[in-house]
Amino acid sequence: MTVILDPLRNRHLRVFAVAVFAALLLLLCLSLNANRSTAADFQRRAAGAGPRAKVDKTKKPRIDYTNFSHDTHVTQQKLACDSCHKFPTANWKQVRKAEVAFPDVAEFPEHFACLNCHRQQFFARERPTPFICANCHVSSSPRDTTRFEFPSLGDVADPAKKRRDVVSEFVVSFPHDKHMDVIGSHAPEPGRGRRAGFVNAAFHQQQSKEESDPKLCVICHQTYQPQGDSPEEYVTNPPKNIGDAFWLKKGTFKTIPVSHAQCASCHNTEAGIEPAPSQCDACHKLSPPQQETVDFDPKLPVTMGTTDRMILSRWQRRESSATFPHEGGLHPTLSCTTCHNVPTMNTANAKSLKVPIKSCGGAEGCHVTATTDDGGALNYEIDQRKAKTDFQCTKCHLSFGKQALPTSHMEAVAK
Repeated sequence: MTVILDPLRNRHLRVFAVAVFAALLLLLCLSLNANRSTAADFQRRAAGAGPRAKVDKTKKPRIDYTNFSHDTHVTQQKLACDSCHKFPTANWKQVRKAEVAFPDVAEFPEHFACLNCHRQQFFARERPTPFICANCHVSSSPRDTTRFEFPSLGDVADPAKKRRDVVSEFVVSFPHDKHMDVIGSHAPEPGRGRRAGFVNAAFHQQQSKEESDPKLCVICHQTYQPQGDSPEEYVTNPPKNIGDAFWLKKGTFKTIPVSHAQCASCHNTEAGIEPAPSQCDACHKLSPPQQETVDFDPKLPVTMGTTDRMILSRWQRRESSATFPHEGGLHPTLSCTTCHNVPTMNTANAKSLKVPIKSCGGAEGCHVTATTDDGGALNYEIDQRKAKTDFQCTKCHLSFGKQALPTSHMEAVAK
């Protein structure tokens, strides 16, 4: 029996087969694409980036409520300091005991100060706790209400309290000239009573060499970690055979007030001296500090194993000589006013705190002398820089020594 195939029907079968094959191929491609997309989303989630979402350019950026901003509240919302901070806080007798206690703002604002504006953030369904809580609270647990130590309690050493490392939005305005004529001659050191007596004083008075620091300066500034009679001169153990290489020494820095303790000796409710302790904005200025270039190399503290908070905070702000030691050489025999122009110093103005290079010359020519043969360190290093363009000045500087010689240094050694 002979079977005769219909050519038309045969053609239709071939078209149908091709169509089915194309459809299967399309489904396979779509499936592969879906799998790749799912894998990519999984990788993003594993990396913490979350699934890919469309970017809405008209949508405002999400506010990070874990990063409290005084600028937002003071500049934009026009809130006064006492809108949140109450003077004194209820815990002022607990943070400092007995005779050293004084009325102070010693705790973060209470919840009611925030709820008027941030009720939505306080009751957000965020785990383990609403993100806004991290500004004040140490633990992210509703069972633990422990707060960080309040930033103004720099004189309180409580190992049970954890401090939050934040960069302050404020600069403290302390005009030295306004404290020149009247100052607490019996201003107590931390740990003593708070009553103050006052005497007329002058920063420009002549000091004998036996009197290392003017009595006025030491009320707020003491040598930090002095070497004294210790045989060890360095903050951390230096490498063997260090020679003349730089390594941070003890007694390099002076302390500055880190709390309201010294201020309360004079500015208290009993004395009635303005500004009152409740006037926060009289000293704490929100205007950003001048961005001065500092002579600091962040790699050095790591290399030296230096972790002391006070040392790091002072060192990171050195705008003149990063290696200058207050206790080194003949420096302890000098009056503070030999180098510092105290009447012009205001802590809110970084430029007013700089020490001019001419101070390093001194009456007898210490580091700046008439000629290089007289032994001036600045003279020597400038001569070396002139002879070798790649010479780095390391006697006083960490970072500045790699830069071009400033005009002030050239003028200091000019004949």
